Formats: sequence, C-alpha cells, structure tokens
Amino acid sequence: MNETETVVRLAADIGGTFTDVVLEAGGKQVTAKLLTTSDAPEIAVADGARQLLDRSGLAFSDIGVVLLGTTLATNSIIERKGARTALIATEGFRDVLDIADESRFDQYDIFIEKPSTLVRRSLRFTVPERLDVEGKIRLALDENAVRSVAQELKRNEIESVAIAFMHSYVNDVHEVRAGEIVREVCPDIAITLSSEVCPEAREYERTSTAVANAYVQPMMAGYLGRLSERFVSAGYQGDIHLMTSAGTLASLETARRHPVRLVES
Repeated sequence: MNETETVVRLAADIGGTFTDVVLEAGGKQVTAKLLTTSDAPEIAVADGARQLLDRSGLAFSDIGVVLLGTTLATNSIIERKGARTALIATEGFRDVLDIADESRFDQYDIFIEKPSTLVRRSLRFTVPERLDVEGKIRLALDENAVRSVAQELKRNEIESVAIAFMHSYVNDVHEVRAGEIVREVCPDIAITLSSEVCPEAREYERTSTAVANAYVQPMMAGYLGRLSERFVSAGYQGDIHLMTSAGTLASLETARRHPVRLVES
C-alpha cells in the first residue's frame, strides 16, 4: 500500500441492547446504531457494516481492518446464560470455588451472601494426581479416573469443561493429558485448561478464570466463527481483532479460545 491509498477501518461495539458500528475512510467517519440481534449478534454487525459501506460507496473488500468490542461475554456471566459447564480438579480440591479467598465487597460482614458459582458442586469432579510447587510429579495422573469423569460429563450433557490441577502453571503435563482423554470420550465438548488460560500461581484465581472461560467459550466461539464467515463471504480479506479487558487487541482465533480475556473489555 502506498502513502496515497486510504486505509478503511471498521469498528463495532456489540452490547446487550445496541450494536454501534463506525466506518472510517479518507479521514471521515460514518456511524450506524442497530438493535443487537441477541440470538445471532453477527447479523447486526454485518448489517451495520453493509449500511455504512453502501453509504460510502465502498465494499467489504475495501476494508483494511476490523476492530470489535463486545459485552457479550460479560453479559453472559452476569445473566448466567453461559454453557452447561463442569470442572475437573485435583482430588481434594473440589471446593476451591466456594472457599475462594478473603476478598469480598464487605470485608467484615460474616453473614455476607456470595454470588453463586458458575459451576454447581454436583458438576465439580476430582481425579487423583499431584505435582509439587516445582512441577515435579508426586502422584501420576489416574487416567482411568479421568475416563470415568468424562463418562459423567457425557451423562450430564456437559457442553464445556474446565480442567484445573494443582501447580499446572509450572508443569501442564497432567492437564494436557486429561484434556486429551476427555476429548477422546467427548469429542464435541469445549475444553479449557487453566494452564493455558491463566498460567499463574494461586488456585482460586486460576480455577475461577478457567471456569469463566469455559462458561462463555461455546457461545463466543460460535458467534465469532459465524461473524468471520459472514465477512469473508461478503468479500472481506483482512483480519478481525477483538478488544480485550486489558485494552489490547486479540486475534479472532485467540478470542475464540480464550474469551475470558474479553470480559469487561
């Protein structure tokens, strides 16, 4: 592209009620506001983009870059409209989500009622395995136990599962293997490994982040996949980037695999 060519940029903000779309070309901006199509949010984005391109005498193939911001992941958690999710944890750590830590909005209220967890206790499973703080294997992963749990996932019609083992941020070998076994038994289930999503110390933070990712992943992956297909079929040839909660940009594929990064984006 030479210096005289105009970069055409399209940005959209997909909210629970409205979808706002902005097209910038030649130093000028045109905007559109549409009702969010809740069952298929990609429709409002594509329709808004087409309206602005028609008004500007441009085509999808003229767009150089697409940037998206969305509250869909946030809303899904707040409204408890995510996937039917389960958790697989190290034996003895079934209740990490309930125990949590001392952080609370009213530190000294001993009668405080915490929000319900994204995974109820009956859908939290454990398997024997243990790594130490240096990532050394102290107890090998019980693969038969993982297969048994995977059968339970199938019986409970689980759509998405988070796997969070002790000290997996140092060594992910057990989480990776457990994920492979679950995939063999339940090929259609969405799998989140805590060692991929949040490879950091502190069990509650890592486990809750993995669970949140698993909770919204099927919905967000489906939506972003359909959005990409619509834009490509309309002639768009560039990349689609998503605004993250850190104020940075993530690729479409990263956002599909780790949608928790879009919460509060």
